[in-house]
Parts: sequence; structure tokens; C-alpha cells
Amino acid sequence: MSENCTISTTNLNLWYSGKHALQSVSMTIPKNRVTALIGPSGCGKSTLLRCFNRLNDLIDHVKITGEIALDGENIHAPDTDVVTLRKRVGMVFQKPNPFPKSIYENIAYGPRVHGVKDKAELDKIVEESLRHAAIWDEVCDRLNDSALGLSGGQQQRLCIARTLAVEPEVILMDEPCSALDPIATAKIENLIELLKTEYTVIIVTHNMQQAARVSDYTGFMYLGKLIECGKTKEIFEHPKEELTENYITGRFG
Repeated sequence: MSENCTISTTNLNLWYSGKHALQSVSMTIPKNRVTALIGPSGCGKSTLLRCFNRLNDLIDHVKITGEIALDGENIHAPDTDVVTLRKRVGMVFQKPNPFPKSIYENIAYGPRVHGVKDKAELDKIVEESLRHAAIWDEVCDRLNDSALGLSGGQQQRLCIARTLAVEPEVILMDEPCSALDPIATAKIENLIELLKTEYTVIIVTHNMQQAARVSDYTGFMYLGKLIECGKTKEIFEHPKEELTENYITGRFG
């Protein structure tokens, strides 16, 4: 891939309690592009995504070998600060998970944890984050209301804004639209298109049409292996591997 690389993996392997969940995955994630990970359920997509900000560290009996580099630096190096890593590589989950706090406090929480105390600065971060997540106009007059009162699609955009508030370089999205209706899904997809101008986005999706719509690059995974990775148009129209073609054409999966 010709673009500058944000994340790369080299011979990445992962075991859960002896189960070999990722097998020798080597790939590069281009900067300021959207990369989609597709494949049948249980193929390792979400496991790979969680490797990029070391969320798998939170699971017992996980063993990882190989290397993951962020901007050329090994994220498993002994001096890696995992809190800083997760600030640089933010995560948006499958189901919207706003805190049981006000809309304002949801966004201000992360910056406060990282040392921002000034009210004027927090106000600015909150507004800019909500604007970047394309939800400011819908919530600007009710910032003190509970975030739990928002619709599902609004909650997901709020969670994206919460991720943006700590100024990440990379945004991981684990099936961010699977719990949303088609209108809310379209808003999230439009937002993803806008976000890649400033961030590197990696999205796991079970929806191949969505991958084709929103991504610049696509990686197809099967049984823990990365079968093929390349420009989305080429993967969908001229896949090199028969397994990829069979999945995309619906012959299995």
C-alpha cells in the first residue's frame, strides 16, 4: 500500500486458552483511510481489532506473539504506556455504551482523566467533539440532560464524540451499526467518510455492502487467518483468492 502506514502487524498470533484465534497475520493499515475487516462470525475480526489497542490484555489466558507497530513503534514494548496507547487508539463498540451521566459529562470525562481542568477548555473540547461527530446541532440545547435519553443512533455518535475528545490518531469501530436502524446507520456511514480526513479508521463489519460503501481498503479473514487484503474495489471486483471470491459471492459464510 502506497500511503503512509499507521498500524502494521508482522506474523501476529494470538491464543485464547490454547485456541489459536489469530494465525500469522501480517498487514498494514494506511493512514487517513478507512480499512474494513470482513469475514464470517468467529473468524478473528474483532480479536484482531482489539489487538490494536491491547484490549485483549484484559482477557485471562491470552498469549500473543509477533509484532504490532503504531507509527513504527512496537506497542508491546516494555516501556509502552497502555493508557496513552488507548488514548491514541480509540474504540467504538458494537452497542452504544454512554456513561449514565449528562451529555456534557460523557464528552468531558476523558479529557478530565488526562488532566484538562479548565472549564472554558472543556467547553471547547465538548463542542468540537460533538460537531466532529455530527451531533452538536441535535444536542447543543440539552447538554445537561442524561445521555441515556438519546436514541440509539445518537448514542453511538455520542460515543464517537467521546472517543474524539481525547484526540486519538486511530479510531477502531467494532460493528458500530449492527444495533442501529437504516437511517441511523446512514448517518454513521456518512460520519466515517468525514472522519478519515483527520483520523485512521478501522471498522469490523459483517455487512459486505457497508464495507464496500465506506472503506478504502478491505481485509478478508477466515478461521483466524488474513486471506487477502487490498483496495476495497479490487477485493470486491477482482479478488486474488478463491476463498475471498466464494465469500463475497455468497457461496459460504
